[in-house]
Amino acid sequence: MRRAALRLLAAVLCATVRVAAATDENDPRPEVVPYRPTVSTPAALSAPGWLEAELGGLYVDERHADDGPVRRGSLPWSLKYAFSDDWGVRLDGEALVHADFVDGGHALGFGDTGLVLKRRFAVDAASAFGAEVGLLAPTARRGLEAGSGKPDWSVNAIYSGDLDAWHTDVNVVNTRVGTRIVRESRLQTLGAWSVSRSIAERWTFAGEVSGTHRRGASGTAQALGAVSYALRRDIVVDIGAARGLNRASPTWEAFTGLTVAVGRS
Repeated sequence: MRRAALRLLAAVLCATVRVAAATDENDPRPEVVPYRPTVSTPAALSAPGWLEAELGGLYVDERHADDGPVRRGSLPWSLKYAFSDDWGVRLDGEALVHADFVDGGHALGFGDTGLVLKRRFAVDAASAFGAEVGLLAPTARRGLEAGSGKPDWSVNAIYSGDLDAWHTDVNVVNTRVGTRIVRESRLQTLGAWSVSRSIAERWTFAGEVSGTHRRGASGTAQALGAVSYALRRDIVVDIGAARGLNRASPTWEAFTGLTVAVGRS
Protein backbone atom coordinates (compact mmCIF):
# COMPACT_ATOMS: atom_id res chain seq x y z
CA MET A 1 0.00 0.00 0.00
CA ARG A 2 2.88 2.39 0.69
CA ARG A 3 4.15 1.72 -2.83
CA ALA A 4 0.71 2.52 -4.26
CA ALA A 5 0.63 5.79 -2.32
CA LEU A 6 4.07 6.78 -3.56
CA ARG A 7 3.10 5.95 -7.14
CA LEU A 8 -0.02 8.09 -6.84
CA LEU A 9 2.00 11.01 -5.50
CA ALA A 10 4.61 10.61 -8.27
CA ALA A 11 1.82 10.66 -10.87
CA VAL A 12 0.43 13.89 -9.41
CA LEU A 13 3.87 15.52 -9.43
CA CYS A 14 4.59 14.43 -13.00
CA ALA A 15 1.22 15.70 -14.18
CA THR A 16 1.91 19.03 -12.49
CA VAL A 17 5.28 19.35 -14.26
CA ARG A 18 3.59 18.68 -17.62
CA VAL A 19 0.91 21.28 -16.91
CA ALA A 20 3.54 23.82 -15.89
CA ALA A 21 5.46 23.26 -19.10
CA ALA A 22 2.37 23.48 -21.29
CA THR A 23 0.60 26.48 -19.77
CA ASP A 24 1.03 29.96 -21.24
CA GLU A 25 3.26 32.16 -19.07
CA ASN A 26 0.80 35.01 -19.68
CA ASP A 27 -1.84 33.13 -17.69
CA PRO A 28 -2.91 35.62 -14.97
CA ARG A 29 -2.72 33.10 -12.12
CA PRO A 30 -1.41 34.54 -8.83
CA GLU A 31 1.70 33.63 -6.90
CA VAL A 32 0.87 30.88 -4.42
CA VAL A 33 1.49 31.12 -0.66
CA PRO A 34 2.65 27.64 0.46
CA TYR A 35 1.90 26.64 4.06
CA ARG A 36 3.67 23.35 3.59
CA PRO A 37 6.05 21.78 4.29
CA THR A 38 6.74 23.35 7.72
CA VAL A 39 4.69 22.83 10.88
CA SER A 40 4.24 26.60 11.26
CA THR A 41 1.99 28.61 8.95
CA PRO A 42 2.57 32.21 7.83
CA ALA A 43 0.31 35.14 8.65
CA ALA A 44 -0.25 35.71 4.91
CA LEU A 45 -3.25 34.25 3.10
CA SER A 46 -3.50 33.00 -0.45
CA ALA A 47 -4.63 35.32 -3.27
CA PRO A 48 -8.18 36.60 -2.58
CA GLY A 49 -10.84 34.95 -4.70
CA TRP A 50 -8.63 32.03 -5.74
CA LEU A 51 -8.87 28.44 -4.54
CA GLU A 52 -5.41 27.15 -3.62
CA ALA A 53 -4.67 23.46 -3.05
CA GLU A 54 -1.83 21.64 -1.31
CA LEU A 55 -1.20 17.94 -1.94
CA GLY A 56 1.57 15.75 -0.60
CA GLY A 57 2.96 12.53 0.72
CA LEU A 58 4.19 11.94 4.29
CA TYR A 59 6.02 8.97 5.79
CA VAL A 60 6.59 8.73 9.57
CA ASP A 61 8.94 6.25 11.28
CA GLU A 62 8.31 5.93 15.04
CA ARG A 63 10.94 3.52 16.37
CA HIS A 64 10.28 4.24 20.06
CA ALA A 65 6.51 3.72 19.99
CA ASP A 66 5.15 1.73 22.92
CA ASP A 67 1.73 1.54 21.30
CA GLY A 68 0.07 2.91 18.18
CA PRO A 69 1.72 3.08 14.74
CA VAL A 70 5.44 2.43 14.31
CA ARG A 71 5.20 3.42 10.64
CA ARG A 72 2.59 5.70 9.09
CA GLY A 73 2.18 6.84 5.50
CA SER A 74 -0.41 9.34 4.34
CA LEU A 75 -1.48 11.69 1.55
CA PRO A 76 -2.24 15.01 3.27
CA TRP A 77 -4.27 17.67 1.45
CA SER A 78 -5.39 21.22 2.10
CA LEU A 79 -7.80 23.62 0.36
CA LYS A 80 -7.38 27.34 1.07
CA TYR A 81 -9.65 30.22 0.14
CA ALA A 82 -9.15 33.90 1.04
CA PHE A 83 -12.08 36.32 0.99
CA SER A 84 -9.66 39.26 1.25
CA ASP A 85 -6.04 39.96 2.19
CA ASP A 86 -7.05 39.57 5.84
CA TRP A 87 -9.74 36.86 6.05
CA GLY A 88 -9.75 33.27 4.85
CA VAL A 89 -10.70 29.65 5.53
CA ARG A 90 -8.87 26.37 5.17
CA LEU A 91 -9.95 22.72 4.98
CA ASP A 92 -7.31 20.09 5.81
CA GLY A 93 -7.25 16.31 5.82
CA GLU A 94 -5.56 13.10 4.74
CA ALA A 95 -6.89 11.38 1.63
CA LEU A 96 -5.31 8.06 2.54
CA VAL A 97 -3.53 6.72 5.63
CA HIS A 98 -1.70 3.40 6.05
CA ALA A 99 -0.32 2.42 9.46
CA ASP A 100 1.76 -0.49 10.80
CA PHE A 101 1.31 -1.06 14.55
CA VAL A 102 3.57 -2.34 17.31
CA ASP A 103 1.57 -5.56 17.63
CA GLY A 104 2.00 -6.34 13.92
CA GLY A 105 -1.42 -5.11 12.86
CA HIS A 106 -2.16 -2.86 9.92
CA ALA A 107 -4.86 -0.31 9.13
CA LEU A 108 -5.92 1.63 6.06
CA GLY A 109 -8.41 4.47 5.68
CA PHE A 110 -9.04 8.20 5.58
CA GLY A 111 -7.67 10.66 8.12
CA ASP A 112 -9.16 13.35 10.34
CA THR A 113 -10.54 16.57 8.83
CA GLY A 114 -9.76 20.09 10.01
CA LEU A 115 -11.55 23.39 9.43
CA VAL A 116 -9.71 26.68 10.13
CA LEU A 117 -10.82 30.32 10.11
CA LYS A 118 -7.93 32.76 9.68
CA ARG A 119 -7.43 36.50 10.28
CA ARG A 120 -4.36 38.53 9.32
CA PHE A 121 -3.28 41.75 11.04
CA ALA A 122 -0.79 43.70 8.92
CA VAL A 123 1.91 45.68 10.75
CA ASP A 124 3.88 47.01 7.79
CA ALA A 125 5.15 45.78 4.42
CA ALA A 126 7.62 43.39 6.11
CA SER A 127 5.64 41.94 9.03
CA ALA A 128 2.20 40.82 10.16
CA PHE A 129 0.42 38.98 12.93
CA GLY A 130 -2.20 36.31 12.39
CA ALA A 131 -4.79 34.32 14.32
CA GLU A 132 -6.39 30.98 13.48
CA VAL A 133 -9.30 29.19 15.13
CA GLY A 134 -9.61 25.56 14.16
CA LEU A 135 -11.62 22.39 14.69
CA LEU A 136 -10.16 18.94 14.03
CA ALA A 137 -13.04 16.51 13.46
CA PRO A 138 -12.47 12.77 14.18
CA THR A 139 -13.31 11.44 10.72
CA ALA A 140 -10.58 8.74 10.80
CA ARG A 141 -10.96 5.20 12.07
CA ARG A 142 -9.28 4.33 15.37
CA GLY A 143 -5.50 4.23 15.11
CA LEU A 144 -5.34 6.43 12.00
CA GLU A 145 -6.38 9.72 13.57
CA ALA A 146 -4.10 12.76 13.77
CA GLY A 147 -6.00 14.10 16.79
CA SER A 148 -7.39 12.66 20.00
CA GLY A 149 -10.29 10.68 18.51
CA LYS A 150 -12.81 13.35 19.55
CA PRO A 151 -13.24 16.97 18.34
CA ASP A 152 -10.14 19.04 19.15
CA TRP A 153 -10.37 22.85 19.23
CA SER A 154 -7.32 25.07 18.70
CA VAL A 155 -6.22 28.71 18.61
CA ASN A 156 -3.02 29.66 16.79
CA ALA A 157 -1.16 32.95 17.35
CA ILE A 158 1.16 33.80 14.42
CA TYR A 159 3.95 36.27 13.74
CA SER A 160 5.59 36.57 10.31
CA GLY A 161 8.39 38.93 9.37
CA ASP A 162 11.14 39.64 6.85
CA LEU A 163 14.70 40.69 7.68
CA ASP A 164 16.73 41.32 4.56
CA ALA A 165 16.65 38.03 2.62
CA TRP A 166 15.32 35.97 5.53
CA HIS A 167 11.69 35.26 6.37
CA THR A 168 10.49 33.90 9.72
CA ASP A 169 7.21 32.43 10.99
CA VAL A 170 6.47 31.87 14.67
CA ASN A 171 3.41 29.90 15.78
CA VAL A 172 2.03 29.20 19.25
CA VAL A 173 -0.94 26.81 19.09
CA ASN A 174 -3.09 25.99 22.12
CA THR A 175 -5.33 22.95 21.58
CA ARG A 176 -8.14 21.72 23.82
CA VAL A 177 -7.91 17.96 23.38
CA GLY A 178 -11.30 16.28 23.07
CA THR A 179 -10.40 13.01 24.79
CA ARG A 180 -9.83 13.15 28.54
CA ILE A 181 -6.92 11.05 29.83
CA VAL A 182 -6.36 10.47 33.55
CA ARG A 183 -3.52 12.62 34.97
CA GLU A 184 -3.03 14.45 31.65
CA SER A 185 -4.09 18.02 30.92
CA ARG A 186 -6.58 18.59 28.10
CA LEU A 187 -4.58 21.68 27.03
CA GLN A 188 -1.66 21.07 24.68
CA THR A 189 0.68 23.83 23.53
CA LEU A 190 2.67 23.61 20.30
CA GLY A 191 5.47 26.03 19.48
CA ALA A 192 7.09 26.27 16.04
CA TRP A 193 9.72 28.65 14.65
CA SER A 194 10.77 28.49 11.01
CA VAL A 195 13.19 30.53 8.90
CA SER A 196 13.42 30.48 5.12
CA ARG A 197 15.48 32.10 2.40
CA SER A 198 15.60 32.11 -1.38
CA ILE A 199 18.84 30.42 -2.43
CA ALA A 200 18.40 30.88 -6.20
CA GLU A 201 15.87 32.40 -8.55
CA ARG A 202 13.31 29.62 -7.94
CA TRP A 203 14.73 27.72 -4.96
CA THR A 204 13.88 28.32 -1.30
CA PHE A 205 15.37 26.65 1.77
CA ALA A 206 13.45 26.34 5.07
CA GLY A 207 14.55 25.19 8.52
CA GLU A 208 12.37 24.79 11.59
CA VAL A 209 12.31 23.65 15.19
CA SER A 210 9.02 22.73 16.87
CA GLY A 211 7.65 20.88 19.85
CA THR A 212 4.65 20.29 22.09
CA HIS A 213 4.03 20.51 25.84
CA ARG A 214 1.16 18.94 27.76
CA ARG A 215 1.08 18.62 31.54
CA GLY A 216 1.20 14.97 32.56
CA ALA A 217 2.51 13.81 29.18
CA SER A 218 5.94 13.66 27.54
CA GLY A 219 6.79 16.68 25.40
CA THR A 220 7.91 16.35 21.80
CA ALA A 221 10.62 18.17 19.84
CA GLN A 222 11.83 17.98 16.25
CA ALA A 223 14.06 19.73 13.70
CA LEU A 224 13.00 20.05 10.06
CA GLY A 225 14.70 20.97 6.81
CA ALA A 226 13.16 21.35 3.36
CA VAL A 227 13.67 22.87 -0.07
CA SER A 228 11.02 24.22 -2.43
CA TYR A 229 11.12 24.89 -6.17
CA ALA A 230 8.76 27.21 -8.05
CA LEU A 231 7.85 25.59 -11.35
CA ARG A 232 5.84 28.75 -11.98
CA ARG A 233 4.47 31.49 -9.76
CA ASP A 234 1.31 29.40 -9.25
CA ILE A 235 2.95 25.97 -8.72
CA VAL A 236 5.56 25.20 -6.02
CA VAL A 237 6.89 21.72 -5.21
CA ASP A 238 8.76 20.77 -2.03
CA ILE A 239 10.72 17.95 -0.42
CA GLY A 240 12.25 17.55 3.03
CA ALA A 241 12.64 15.60 6.24
CA ALA A 242 12.32 16.01 10.02
CA ARG A 243 14.23 14.36 12.84
CA GLY A 244 12.83 13.78 16.33
CA LEU A 245 14.95 15.23 19.14
CA ASN A 246 13.67 13.02 21.96
CA ARG A 247 12.07 9.60 22.44
CA ALA A 248 8.56 11.04 22.60
CA SER A 249 8.87 12.37 19.03
CA PRO A 250 8.70 10.45 15.74
CA THR A 251 12.19 9.26 14.85
CA TRP A 252 12.06 10.36 11.21
CA GLU A 253 9.61 12.01 8.87
CA ALA A 254 10.00 12.35 5.10
CA PHE A 255 7.67 14.36 2.88
CA THR A 256 7.11 15.83 -0.55
CA GLY A 257 4.26 17.68 -2.20
CA LEU A 258 3.09 20.75 -4.06
CA THR A 259 1.05 23.94 -3.77
CA VAL A 260 -1.02 25.05 -6.76
CA ALA A 261 -3.55 27.77 -7.61
CA VAL A 262 -6.59 25.80 -8.78
CA GLY A 263 -8.93 28.49 -10.04
CA ARG A 264 -10.85 31.69 -9.37
CA SER A 265 -14.34 31.62 -7.86
